[in-house]
Amino acid sequence: MRHFSISLAAGIALSLLLAGGGKPAAAQDLASVSAQEAKEIAIDAYTYGYSLITTEVTRVQMSNVDKADGLRAPMGQFINVKRYPPGNYRGVSAPNADTLYSLAWIDVGKEPTVFSHPDMGKRFFLFPMYSLWMPVVESPGSRTTGGKAANYLITGPGWSGTVPAGMTQIKSPTRYMVILGRTYADGSAQDYKAVNALQAQYKLVPLSGYGKKDYKYAAPPVDPNPGFSMTDKPQAVIDAMDTSTYFNMLTRLMGDAAPPAAEDAPIIARLAKIGIVPGQKFDITKLSPDAQAALKDVGKEASAKIFAAQSTSGTEQNGWHIPGAAGAYGTDYLGRALVAAFGWPANLPEDAVYPYTAKDGAGQKLNGANKYTLTFAKGETPPVNGFWSITMYIIDGGWWFYPNPLNKFTVSMRDKPTFNADGSLTLYLQHESPGKAKEANWLPAPKGEFIAMMRMYWPRPEAPSILPPGKGTWQPAPIVQAK
Repeated sequence: MRHFSISLAAGIALSLLLAGGGKPAAAQDLASVSAQEAKEIAIDAYTYGYSLITTEVTRVQMSNVDKADGLRAPMGQFINVKRYPPGNYRGVSAPNADTLYSLAWIDVGKEPTVFSHPDMGKRFFLFPMYSLWMPVVESPGSRTTGGKAANYLITGPGWSGTVPAGMTQIKSPTRYMVILGRTYADGSAQDYKAVNALQAQYKLVPLSGYGKKDYKYAAPPVDPNPGFSMTDKPQAVIDAMDTSTYFNMLTRLMGDAAPPAAEDAPIIARLAKIGIVPGQKFDITKLSPDAQAALKDVGKEASAKIFAAQSTSGTEQNGWHIPGAAGAYGTDYLGRALVAAFGWPANLPEDAVYPYTAKDGAGQKLNGANKYTLTFAKGETPPVNGFWSITMYIIDGGWWFYPNPLNKFTVSMRDKPTFNADGSLTLYLQHESPGKAKEANWLPAPKGEFIAMMRMYWPRPEAPSILPPGKGTWQPAPIVQAK
């Protein structure tokens, strides 16, 4: 039996749309909407739903399987990545070598799920939980909850039961959600072993099975016909959808798995003008022929608008691009869609900030044919309560690790770099070794163009993007070409 729920917002929107005689909007004549207005509304609708559609396609592709394999596993089962990717990895762009992932999709439509983790001690970790719409629902971890062992009761929309003693309730606004856990590891064999032992204790159990010795996990049945490719990239799947397919997936999800948020009431009312109503089938033939024609390429036009927003997102500081705020979006539907396209699903900036750059402080492209330094003045290393690192990426249809003899993809404090006599810290970004004495401070670079990404976990308030764009008191130092 499917779980149906509709949010306060959807209820308000539908009540606003009741016409004379009690007829819902879907029963009204939609043919009177002009082609231009229909197109404008459809572009807004496409943008509004982009994060939801992206997350749903990703969910199905990752969880519609009968057993764990690579980055796929059935609903309700953790996937634990036990090692950092090798230098030749070409899976997910911009891989990291700072935290090991633990990912799980869960269904809280029928009953709540209990998520448990052991005592983490002083090890940095976070378990951001994302709704189908993509915002962070909660982010248990070092910053928010500390390292003690914990049990969380994750409940779905409309659940009204009793929370068992010793559990903290987390209310998911959607039937499905994803946990994308990260646990710090220093990359050594000994530390991998310690982290893997922790990962083995990350547990998900339905409330009805919690504490029962005879509980055994059973994978949900696989849907042999999910309606789209299980192997194409989510963006390719979405691009292949025609207007009706896209909007019917949107209305189905809004009526069942992902009720709109309260603040979405105005746009829900606007979408209903062209027949996009939560839980109702979208029928494009109810629009005028001109309006139908205008909606034919709305996906391409809306996607172009989303992708174009990247050029105006975030700020520039000393050559570094500081991404805009993510993880919480309110009614910034274009910003949410942009993150879905380029950085799904994204941490809260309070948990992590990722400045990156493809150019030096003088505005020239970074290239391994040159030698570069990055110097942080005394007391001016990246301000974090967790940790920071800088990762080297080559550019080849994505951002990938640069294979090198040291098998070193990042530089950070775990390398025990040598500080200068005045207390400053100089890092070397170059192809050839700066000398044995400086290799702890070296980030090996390819011979050609490259990108450097700074990862700042649990950044302090003075870090960029915690405060409004451009208001952070700390700025990353520029990368300087050595003479």
